Amino acid sequence: MAPPPGTDSTRDRIVAAATAEFSRYGIAGARIERIARAARTSKERLYAHFRGKEELYATIAAAELAAVAGATRLDPADLPGYAGRVHDYFAAHPERLRLMNWGRLELADGTPPDPDDPMQATVRHKTGQVREAQEAGLLDPAWDPADILMFVNQLAMSWVGQPDLTPVDPDERAAFLAERRAAIVAAVQRLFPAASA
Repeated sequence: MAPPPGTDSTRDRIVAAATAEFSRYGIAGARIERIARAARTSKERLYAHFRGKEELYATIAAAELAAVAGATRLDPADLPGYAGRVHDYFAAHPERLRLMNWGRLELADGTPPDPDDPMQATVRHKTGQVREAQEAGLLDPAWDPADILMFVNQLAMSWVGQPDLTPVDPDERAAFLAERRAAIVAAVQRLFPAASA
């Protein structure tokens, strides 16, 4: 989520520095001073762009949701392919999975979710896509669309969220993750095959 080549605005540098900071330390552990220093700016300039850590994290999380959606492209008629793409995305960007997980851990305070929250909007949109596929006869209608979406995503991210179980050597890691990807795709295919005509 670094700024595009050729741009070097203060805001872009802040977002890039904060992305790295939140991925490493979480929201509570992130420090505005470190973010400002890494962005080569002052705390005052940072606060001119963002009111605080929560707003900065929300901006980054919304951009990451859009990036994930664009890279993984949910196709309810091909949930195994979608699961493979989700696995591939987070295997290539484990820091982004950490970034999103920090938000789930630290911002869940028991209050009802904000319907305008980008995560809620993404879930509603994808659940709607799954429901339409069920209505079109492409997926078993016995499943709740929210369950389908949750199970597929959790299976897809199951191994990339386990760095302590993944080999460190790059070649071994690549082979290991390729085997795990095949298992994920096979599991999703068994759980959610296309409904027979």
